[in-house]
Amino acid sequence: MNFSYSEKVVALQKELTEFMEEHVYPSEKTYKQQLNEQETRWSDIPPIMEELKEKAKKAGLWNLFLPESELGAGLTNLEYAPLCEIMGRSAIGPEVFNCAAPDTGNMEVLVRYGKEEHKEEWLRPLLDGRIRSCFSMTEPDVASSDATNISASIVRDGDEYVINGRKWWSSGAGDPRCKISIVMGKSDPNAPRYEQQSMILVPLDTPGVKIERMLPVFGYDDAPHGHAEITFENVRVRASNILLGEGKGFAIAQGRLGPGRIHHCMRLIGAAERALEYLCKRVQERSTFGKPLSNQGVIQEWIADSRIEIEQARLLTLKAAYMMDTVGNKAAKAEIAMIKVVAPNMALKVIDRAIQAFGAAGVSDDFPLASSWASARTLRLADGPDEVHRAQIARLELKKHDVSLQTV
Repeated sequence: MNFSYSEKVVALQKELTEFMEEHVYPSEKTYKQQLNEQETRWSDIPPIMEELKEKAKKAGLWNLFLPESELGAGLTNLEYAPLCEIMGRSAIGPEVFNCAAPDTGNMEVLVRYGKEEHKEEWLRPLLDGRIRSCFSMTEPDVASSDATNISASIVRDGDEYVINGRKWWSSGAGDPRCKISIVMGKSDPNAPRYEQQSMILVPLDTPGVKIERMLPVFGYDDAPHGHAEITFENVRVRASNILLGEGKGFAIAQGRLGPGRIHHCMRLIGAAERALEYLCKRVQERSTFGKPLSNQGVIQEWIADSRIEIEQARLLTLKAAYMMDTVGNKAAKAEIAMIKVVAPNMALKVIDRAIQAFGAAGVSDDFPLASSWASARTLRLADGPDEVHRAQIARLELKKHDVSLQTV
């Protein structure tokens, strides 16, 4: 495995880094100010975001994801990884380049499994950055870490499907530009366990769809993106909105969550890198007990451990991306599961050390460390809890040493 970056990727890294330094980082405070000046934090999008998106389009830094599709930039998962990392250094970075979750995963679903009518109606506006989307799977009344528990119903009625259920943590649904949700529900309770669920496209302006509330994450509302609790009451959509066919929900989920999981891991590495930069600068600027913080042995241990952990996580991410490109998502499932455990835990450690180095300032909103920590903590749950990934890794490892296959 050669993880040296190609000339094309090195050039894109340079362009992205320069764009982030010139446009994105200086706009972070402006974005926050514009958001807070609105009538409500959900009523509109800070104008600076659309300005940044137009600049990114003109610079050719747009839709860099989408491997194996002529609609993207023609990059593999391995090539996209270091670019996604750069975007992940800023909370607003991914959206600037139209590479933000959950849109990236939803666009991949539409590319792979959508009909031509779906692509025309929803995919193209998403690729253009004119609308946004959400993904509705998790439910408040069941343990959604086991997706077979999903109980929202998707029932065929003539030329329509009727959806009933309650979802929550539908990230992005608070955005006024969010127009479409991919909803996972149960279409046949009597089918085999992994063929009971389906996924269907539900426009958010369909009668019976109601956003009940926006859910905060450790006190952060993540407006205008947000995380919504949504009820679907006798929601009717055309039968052609079903994706891939009835009973294919799990098959689609596995296709979606491979790239989606690794994109989160790439962004987390970027967030950890920026936190380490903050830490290093802070400890050289501040002194305690007669000497710079950077001369304290424990601080040097923090820095060294952070660098080691970031490098380890990056290498595992690159290996997973390489395997996804060469042998496919299914064959790479152990590596994907491993990095899903490693990356958020690594980021939490690094960001926590930076918060500690900043003292009281670290837990404030004067610096991005506290919100970055909160975001990283949610990612130990968002694409499946650590425990589920660890169980999968263990099962795959046990298969390698199945004593029932050994002969005496």
